Amino acid sequence: MAFSEASAARTEASDLEGQARDARMIDINLYTQWVLAGADDDPALADYIQERFSPELAVAFQAWQADGMQERGPFAMDEYVAPGSTEAAAKTKKADELQASALELNDKGDSYSLMTVLFALVLFLAAIAQRGISLLASRIVLGLAGAIALGGLVVLFTFPVRF
Repeated sequence: MAFSEASAARTEASDLEGQARDARMIDINLYTQWVLAGADDDPALADYIQERFSPELAVAFQAWQADGMQERGPFAMDEYVAPGSTEAAAKTKKADELQASALELNDKGDSYSLMTVLFALVLFLAAIAQRGISLLASRIVLGLAGAIALGGLVVLFTFPVRF
């Protein structure tokens, strides 16, 4: 269940990243058209295109112009954050946390499964010790079963318990 939650969060984050990438591409295309209009010495077209900038691009564009256009473009400015990229980053972080939690739970499940096999081995050895084998072999097998049971109990009681 934990892995499916992590996968669902990762899918949602991926969708948001795709939307942010699409919005960034639209902004880049608009900016490119603005640059071309400026190169063609068509200020009316440049103004028309600038009015269609997304709010995120408009803020970065104004900061870029206020900075004297020192950067390579408004996309290099810290003010430019593509729409949806913040949400995508938050979802990716949440997906990473869920994935880490799922892996931790999986490791715990593996540990308890190993303990189950270990205690089944103890029962098996105890049953073998009761079969018609020599007294010495019976005591050796029983001692081995006891040692494994004692070691298993020590390991079992050192497992972290969370409620």
